[in-house]
Amino acid sequence: MKSLNQLVLLLALLCSFLIFSQNDVVDIKYKRSSLHTFMVSNPDQEYSDTIQNIFIDAPVIDKFNNHIIEARLVTKTNPAYAYDAPLNEAPKKKGLMSKFSKKTDNAQANNDKEFQHLAILNYLNTNHIAKKLVSKWFNRSETGSFNMDLIAERGFYNASDLDVKIANNTERGSAQLADAGEALIKNTFVIVNDFKYTNKEEIATKAKGLLNGVSKAASLLGKGNLSTTASLTSKGAEIAGKGYIIKTKAYLYKLVWNDEVATTFYTNFWTDDSDLNPDKIKAFNDTDIFKLEYIGTETSWADIQSTSYTQKSNLDLISVATVRAIDNVISKLQREFEVFRTKTPLISSDPLAAKIGLKEGIEPGDKYEVLEQVLTDKGTTEYKRLGVIKVEKDLIWDNRYNANQENRTNLEYTSFSGQKNKYFAGMLIRQIN
Repeated sequence: MKSLNQLVLLLALLCSFLIFSQNDVVDIKYKRSSLHTFMVSNPDQEYSDTIQNIFIDAPVIDKFNNHIIEARLVTKTNPAYAYDAPLNEAPKKKGLMSKFSKKTDNAQANNDKEFQHLAILNYLNTNHIAKKLVSKWFNRSETGSFNMDLIAERGFYNASDLDVKIANNTERGSAQLADAGEALIKNTFVIVNDFKYTNKEEIATKAKGLLNGVSKAASLLGKGNLSTTASLTSKGAEIAGKGYIIKTKAYLYKLVWNDEVATTFYTNFWTDDSDLNPDKIKAFNDTDIFKLEYIGTETSWADIQSTSYTQKSNLDLISVATVRAIDNVISKLQREFEVFRTKTPLISSDPLAAKIGLKEGIEPGDKYEVLEQVLTDKGTTEYKRLGVIKVEKDLIWDNRYNANQENRTNLEYTSFSGQKNKYFAGMLIRQIN
């Protein structure tokens, strides 16, 4: 049986990607996490319409499945954007409550930035975002029916087989259904970006007249690279002119999908075109079982150098900065929260290389584990670590948005040091530090 399982896995891997040689891989397919993104709407902010359009048009990073649903804006004017629970009922994450005395009232807590994620989470749950994400996973139609086409496509399953397993309630625990939930649906994330845009001239003026050190500059700009902050401070008015500092505070949430939720969905809500069940359609419409959970927050900012973009319009500068701010904060979230880290395939074994780079926040010396997909006795897939590789200094691909206009280079991938005869193109890597 073990040999048969290994043969099945080998055939699946051969179908997953087309190999022309040991070092050249085309169309590598693997199970990705899924992502939907929001931004907090700030209509009073300069260029608010432009910023909003750039955000909505920006592509989802290709390391994620695009799980965009219709809603993209979190509006503070919406009554759902509030958090009114008593202070002692708020989640006690990372010592959050220690920052407030017991005498702090609800209004003070609600106004504090540390509690903004609670307002956002309330907004997301009140507007049934989790249910909409689930509806997309199961291709819910206007009639209320579901199908497994998207899950089959993203997980490389047979949709008909999955439909049969759902129809037979006794097979709820079948390997493929469990695998689809664990590897795909469970890894669905939502990021809410709250942007702040500052003209460089404004920063330069403040730096020249008010700043005496890097610490004050850092507080003005928000968390960022201190060496860059020091550079901006020392240059003072030299950075005035075209250019923007774009800061984003990103709030990360994850879809709650566990055995209890899955069983409830398949048993109480599932209905398809072959046998539409009005009671199950109504039950899904009325349920509030689907939720998002808060993972964490990171802050990052993008600096558009005026010397590199002297011919660029304000709209061009804002566009570049917005996309880079999004990329930067996603890379920081992945460094901080292991559950959000994505896998990436090796494209070559000699050199050891992958199509990730500065856009993903790679730095010299970063370590990545190399993973091999294995099939368990239950028929589900797991990833086994084969070893660790390290990013090579000076061989990091600059794949940032519009990077070719700043730093022209022939690099088209990032190289790693490691045992070249141990790893092969198509194996997946994941950052571990």
